[in-house]
Amino acid sequence: MPKPFISVNDLCMDFDDTRVLNNVSFEIPEGEIIGVIGRCGAGKSVLMHLLRGVENPPTKGSIIYHMAACNHCQYMDVQSRAGKKCPECGGDLVAVDVDLWDDKSNGMRSRVMNRTAIMFQRTFALYGDDRVIENVLHALDDIRYPQEHAVNRAADLIDQVRLSHRMMHIARDLSGGEKQRVVLARQLAKNPAMLFADEPTGTLDPETAKLVHAMLLEAATKNTMGMVVTSHFSQVIEDMANRAILLADGEIAAIGAPKKVIKSFAKDYQEMEESAHGEIGGTILQARDVFKRYISVDRGVVKAVNSVSFEVAQKEIFGIIGKSGAGKTTLSRIISGIIEPTSGEMNILIGDDWVDMTKPGITERGRAKEYIGLLHQEYDLFPHRNVLDNLTDSIGLEFPKELAMRKAIVTLHMAGFTEEKARAILDRFPSELSDGERHRVALAQVLIREPRMVILDEPTGTMDPITKQDVKHSILHARDEMDETFIVVSHDMDFVRDICDRLALMRGGKIVDIGPTADILAQVTDDDKKE
Repeated sequence: MPKPFISVNDLCMDFDDTRVLNNVSFEIPEGEIIGVIGRCGAGKSVLMHLLRGVENPPTKGSIIYHMAACNHCQYMDVQSRAGKKCPECGGDLVAVDVDLWDDKSNGMRSRVMNRTAIMFQRTFALYGDDRVIENVLHALDDIRYPQEHAVNRAADLIDQVRLSHRMMHIARDLSGGEKQRVVLARQLAKNPAMLFADEPTGTLDPETAKLVHAMLLEAATKNTMGMVVTSHFSQVIEDMANRAILLADGEIAAIGAPKKVIKSFAKDYQEMEESAHGEIGGTILQARDVFKRYISVDRGVVKAVNSVSFEVAQKEIFGIIGKSGAGKTTLSRIISGIIEPTSGEMNILIGDDWVDMTKPGITERGRAKEYIGLLHQEYDLFPHRNVLDNLTDSIGLEFPKELAMRKAIVTLHMAGFTEEKARAILDRFPSELSDGERHRVALAQVLIREPRMVILDEPTGTMDPITKQDVKHSILHARDEMDETFIVVSHDMDFVRDICDRLALMRGGKIVDIGPTADILAQVTDDDKKE
């Protein structure tokens, strides 16, 4: 029987008067992969941060790490290594129990944290202007890895995450799945005894998610590494975990074999039913022969968008799908006015006037951008402003507080919160919300500006199945009640199947087919789903 590595005892966490974790207790043996599943706001991310030792201390309870500490240097290992020699300096490894949040731990907390690593959802944490190999070399430098061996070690790690073909690429130019694999390489560089993976593949397409899951499992086996993985998705937990915990309203509702725990979770929701598509209006967006070319040091001239033409109707929910690198995100940024195309037209109807988004100026692109909302998958909130301020600041106007609260609550409801929950979170800061809740607040930030068209880049990546239904209904409500038009860029085929009126399938910068959702999805290949 493996020795216990982490013991969690009666853990409680309060934010103001709200208890988000309540008397949570469990143990993680050495080398175990434990999955934590539950709805948005169940307390998964809060638990993860407490286990890692970041942000605020718990209100009550303890987290004990059972480890072996070198008596000569700062190195620590799992407790089953006690009595052996330190691989760093040859000293003796002595058994210790470290209370992670005890101020009297005599500096042991930082030593424990040096043997753990974390992957956050939606936060790629890379040096964007540096190349892939430079990003991994930075991680090795942080742990003082011998410089004479660092390049070979970095190359080995990049090979382990199957990115040797992207080694010299600039990090910001990678796809989401590729960025996440660089993050994994950086974390593995630390040779952690425990890796915390918080929704590590929530924004990735299914094929790339499977690849990253396989890499995580391979790393756990190769490095004798334990893992705690949180997810909203039952398949992730079933594929990866030895044991699972179901969190509900901050308490452990079930713990045990993954299939049994997943069954308990699944009974609380049903898969999204097909929606009745509403009536659409006349044309609101016209793209005509749009090109966007880049010059890349590595690849020469890149046709990110290559002679694209299409139309979107008022009140339509229009989806753009295709593998990473197909041109989806570039096209969405041209539509929103963030980047200019190399040539072509992107006309949007504002009032009774057609405005060309490719032309600069306050009467052209500047006028139209005010009515186009974009929620990018790498969104951010102001960390030191509460939810109400984050929403009202995004409008840029002064409101009486009563009107601001009313507007915020209505908008949060559109983004998937109940009215009661919306009122409850107005005074909370982003760090006091789950990642799924933060995503819905970011969606509300876009909707509160009252756009005529909203572009959603991977809108469901971090949402559990129940919240996904809430957001589906909020999008449909916004379309039907506010005459809103949506463009959805997504890898989530189930979501686009359920909500989109039409789809455009992109390959190599071109729209290769466009039509009713069911017809296009019938033509999607496995390759279209990959990063």
